[in-house]
Parts: sequence; C-alpha cells; structure tokens
Amino acid sequence: MNVNISLIGAPTDIGAGMRGASMGPEALRVAGLAPVLQALGLQVHDCGDVTGPRNPWQAPHDGYRHLPEVVAWNEALHAAVYAQLGLGRLPMVLGGDHCLGIGSISAVARHCRDIGKKLRVLWLDAHADFNTNMLTPSGNLHGMPVACLCGLGPTALTGLGGQTPAIQPDWLRQIGIRSVDAGEKRLVHAHNLDVFDMRFIDEQGMRATMDMALAGLDADTHLHVSFDVDFLDPDIAPGVGTTVRGGPTYREAQLCMEMIADTGLLASLDIMELNPALDERNRTAELAVDLVESLFGKSTLMRKTATF
Repeated sequence: MNVNISLIGAPTDIGAGMRGASMGPEALRVAGLAPVLQALGLQVHDCGDVTGPRNPWQAPHDGYRHLPEVVAWNEALHAAVYAQLGLGRLPMVLGGDHCLGIGSISAVARHCRDIGKKLRVLWLDAHADFNTNMLTPSGNLHGMPVACLCGLGPTALTGLGGQTPAIQPDWLRQIGIRSVDAGEKRLVHAHNLDVFDMRFIDEQGMRATMDMALAGLDADTHLHVSFDVDFLDPDIAPGVGTTVRGGPTYREAQLCMEMIADTGLLASLDIMELNPALDERNRTAELAVDLVESLFGKSTLMRKTATF
C-alpha cells in the first residue's frame, strides 16, 4: 500500500466537560501507533503536536464554554491538516476532544474543493454532536462539531475553511449513535442527517450498516473517518470521558474498520476523545491502535478471494 501518513497531535480537552483527553495523543504513541502502521509497509511521519491555549476551565458564556480557545485550537489544526493534504499525505489527527473535528474536517473539505473531489465523512461516535448554544445542556463544544460543520454555530468556527457550511449534511454518515439530547434530535431530523444508530445496527447488523454507509463511493471520493473512541462499548474501551453503554463490540468494530479498508479510499482520519486518565493500563489506546491497523489493511479474512 503506497500511503504516506502524517500524524498530527492535538493535545487539548478544551471542548470537553472532563479533563484528560489532552493526554490522548501521547497515549496513542505509547501504544505503538507509528510502528504498527510501519509494519504494514506504510510510510509514517510524526509531525508532532499543534499548540494552542491552555484550558481555562470556565463556565459557559452565551452557551459556549471556552469559545475563543476552541477557535484557536481549530485554526491551528485546520492549518496543519490542510498543509499535509497539500503535500499529498494522509493526515491522521490524534486528539484531543472531538471539537477538533471542526478544524480537521473543514480542512479536508477545503482540500476537496481545491482538487474537485467529492467528500464522504463517516462519523463513528456514541453521540450525534449536533447541538447548538441554544440547545446544549452543558456548553461543551465537543457536542457541537457536526452542527458547526453544517453551518450552525459561531462564524469563527462555521467559516473556518473559507466556506459556510463546510460540508453538506448528505455527505455525512453517522454510525453507532446512542445518546442524543431531545432538542438535538429534532435538529438532526430537520437537517436529514443519515444516522445509523445502535438500534439500526442491532436490527440490520454491522455488515448491512456499512454497506449502506459506504454506498455510492467511487474513485473520485475522498473518504474521511472521524473516530470518537466512545463509539465503542465501554466494556472494551473504558478510557473515554463520555461513556455510553451498548456500543459496538470488538468484532463489530473490526468489521466496520475492515469494510472501510476494503474501499481503498480512506484519505484522512481523526482519532478523538481518548482519555488516558480514565483508562486501564492504556488498554483503550491499544484497542484504538488495533482498530486503526484494520483501517489500513490488517484483516482476519481467511477465505480465498477472487482474483481478476
């Protein structure tokens, strides 16, 4: 596989309601992310960490916690991701909390406009992250990135990539959702987001879910995966600040990643919300690395495949 990967750390918990996600990038490095990918024959360059303001740990203002600081971190990440895409590399963002998806995905969308490609975003998460300052019960911006990317939010975030909205709702597929606030749910329905929640996965299975989520992709599509570690069931991934029971099992998660890998179209990736302060001997980081390995071609497939 001829892929050049750029690791970009974003060590902040600025958008979260609990401290600790700022340590996520280093935990992924300690879990062997780079050597695991290199063992697959991939070229990996660790760009180090983007920097931004410290977390002031303040109460919400006008429905947002830490908005200026969130803007600063996302501006820095946007610039870093956009630069690596321009070099023809695959940026892999090591979060940090999921508010950083604004900077990452707005950079990907900008790059796609530059080169005339379509964009498909797979949002693997327990949460829809479609709150606004008028709906949020907490003011935490890690609950708002999808809304901001779709043009609902403060101008400093919605216009980050030079175009508002950065993405259209029909470019997005949300998978594994099982915790949505009441007002947020109404907003999700109003914008017709394509959501494959856990009931859908329970009823249809992960294979059918991924077939639908990946339908319509072609060689002219840039596929971005935004992987919030709380997508996984907390029984296998306890190291997150917003655990929600009833998520995908290890095997379901592996199938999800393997089917994404089968497309051959993965072109950028976020790994978000890993919180080592809540983990057990880096167990969740190691699982995340294992799943990322599957995203890049490791497979448990034993049956013979057709050759052409």
